[in-house]
Amino acid sequence: MYKYALFPAALLCSVAAVADEGQWQPYQLPQLQQQLSARGISVPAADLADLSKYPMNAIVSLGYCSASFVSPQGLVVTNHHCAYGAIQQNSTAENNLIANGFLAKTQTEELPAGPSERLYVTELVEDVTAKVSGALPAKLTDLARFEAIENNRKQLIQACESDANYRCNVVSFHHGLQFFLIKQLMIQDVRLVYAPSESVGNFGGDIDNYEYPRHTGDYSFLRGYVGKDGKPAPFSKDNVPYQPKFHLKINANGVKAGDGILLAGYPGQTSRYRLAEEIAFARDWQYPASVTTFSQMIQTIDEFGAKDPALQVRYASVVKGYNNRMKKMQGLLDGFKVTDIHAIKQQQQQELAAWIAADSSRKVHQKALAALKEVVSAEQQYQQQTWYFDNAKRSDLLKAAQDLYRLAQERQKPDAERELGYQQRDLKMWQGRLKRLDTSFAPTVDLALWSQQLAVYLQQKPDLRIKALDDALGLVPGMTAAQISATLQPWYNSTTLGSSDGRLAWLDKTPAEFAASKDPFIKAAVAVYQQQIALEQQQKAIQGALLNTRPAYMQAVIAFNQSKGKPVYPDANSTLRITYGHVDGYPAADGVYKTPFTSVRGMIAKQQPTGVFQLPAKLVQAYQAKQYDGYFYADLGATPALPFNSVPLNFLSSADTTGGNSGSAVMNGKGELIGLNFDSTYESISKDWYFNPAITRAIHVDIRFVLWMMQYVDGAQNLLDEMTIVRN
Repeated sequence: MYKYALFPAALLCSVAAVADEGQWQPYQLPQLQQQLSARGISVPAADLADLSKYPMNAIVSLGYCSASFVSPQGLVVTNHHCAYGAIQQNSTAENNLIANGFLAKTQTEELPAGPSERLYVTELVEDVTAKVSGALPAKLTDLARFEAIENNRKQLIQACESDANYRCNVVSFHHGLQFFLIKQLMIQDVRLVYAPSESVGNFGGDIDNYEYPRHTGDYSFLRGYVGKDGKPAPFSKDNVPYQPKFHLKINANGVKAGDGILLAGYPGQTSRYRLAEEIAFARDWQYPASVTTFSQMIQTIDEFGAKDPALQVRYASVVKGYNNRMKKMQGLLDGFKVTDIHAIKQQQQQELAAWIAADSSRKVHQKALAALKEVVSAEQQYQQQTWYFDNAKRSDLLKAAQDLYRLAQERQKPDAERELGYQQRDLKMWQGRLKRLDTSFAPTVDLALWSQQLAVYLQQKPDLRIKALDDALGLVPGMTAAQISATLQPWYNSTTLGSSDGRLAWLDKTPAEFAASKDPFIKAAVAVYQQQIALEQQQKAIQGALLNTRPAYMQAVIAFNQSKGKPVYPDANSTLRITYGHVDGYPAADGVYKTPFTSVRGMIAKQQPTGVFQLPAKLVQAYQAKQYDGYFYADLGATPALPFNSVPLNFLSSADTTGGNSGSAVMNGKGELIGLNFDSTYESISKDWYFNPAITRAIHVDIRFVLWMMQYVDGAQNLLDEMTIVRN
């Protein structure tokens, strides 16, 4: 259900979309009916705008990835890499589900996905701009503005969560120009149902990440459970499968080149409306610094994993996430070299300034750009100031200690006055995170990672270091990672935070009990607390200034784009969005055109006896025995001169996606599932900043491959029987 005010006409206007660009809020879809029809989308746009109807009611969030219901028994399909944490949670060196895969033949065999895993079903999106920022006094300090908006958000969230089965949030759109209340049903009992082996679900590993042609079976199945009363409940063997109002039908005929598609999910973050100065900062400092840090941590974890298979399993999900983020940032840096997005943004800002100057009625916009540039400069200085200090706290146990001490401090306040994330509503998630650490932490690895980053921190100028941290850890300039490690190693022998019971025991402690503790990690957390709060206040003031300047700038941008007939959609912010497009290849380089489909034939041709391109024998045997009736195609309309002759595996579309869209449902014009989004091409990575319709392509796993694997390779007939599969 959508509720929105009628006043922001610029945000609701019917616009002529440029190519397939746009991560649209569902309520905007009726304004795009013409464009949807042109792409062959027959689902009425009004239905796409209604979150209580098919297909949108079947689209769910994992909190970090997207997914969708595909059976009346709460069966959920998402990416293998999105379910990776659940797979790793249930893996050991002796029973490695990551390597071997997993299939529950009955519901009683399904495994808990982890204490912090959730399914979120969005039921209500309501425009609350007037209640959040509409009545603020004209003159407020930056910090006061931030705190006033936060207080208004907290009041709305508290009223929305009168039913504990729901999770609510108030989210900024157009960088503070609008605020929407998002209400989501929160399913707490999530279980792992089926995952192919990593050799299928992550075929090609990090080598093939963001690459195309791609041959990865990136899919897995989870299931949501609720209490016998049908309401969300914590894990219990007595729980029953959740019964969604709608689940997606699956079209076993899939798609062919040129077909229109819909894609629905929860894209994480884009920066389409950022300034040229922000692109330069990311290109010249932020991304290079991040790539260096992630490279160091990945190398350290890999070295431990190579020596100890148990550590490799324990840190598998962590290092996979690091690898993905590092390659994306490196791809962004390469993308900035190929397409001068900085120059494009500069030109756009010049055009905006000229448009404002051309009409005296637009004077209200004149100061917006200059004011925003000034605040952005302060924000960038803050990020550089705190970067190495933040990295110097990259110990899981120190982070746990800091979080717990902050919680103890916040618990001294009335619940409504606590910081978001530290309220009573957050305690179950706290418990889940503290327990989850048991399966993704090892003292030796944690110490090595921490010592490494502390050594880098000590190399910085004195004004970038924090005396309270140096004193608490016994750091002096010039110490090597080995010396730091020798200093801190005894901490791990004398702390109680190394176990979930030890961490959970601190949840109810008072600040005085923390201050009296002899635990070295707790003592360090207490020692740096005031400095951390001071930096946080500085950051809040900057955010308050941005909440004043960015909305004013966005008003100008929206009015300017509207005058040119260009689309006006908000930057991605992890809320439910819809994009549309068509199945299509792209010109990757001079003389190189990449076709929209890959196949199992190509997957087998790419296999190697060792490394990340190995394949399970049963997959190869099934294909070579021609066990693929109903999924083998000679022509998909992509390359008329070259017959396809295989089972479709991955395909490309022009859909506008980003991180968080992993697991998003890719649907045909009827709203039937035909694939899962899982990646972007390397040439497309810079689309977070700029959408280039000629080369921007998303990569999807073809549902026909998933069905073939389930029927002919892994024997998941029990799951096929509960899904609605159509051929038309």
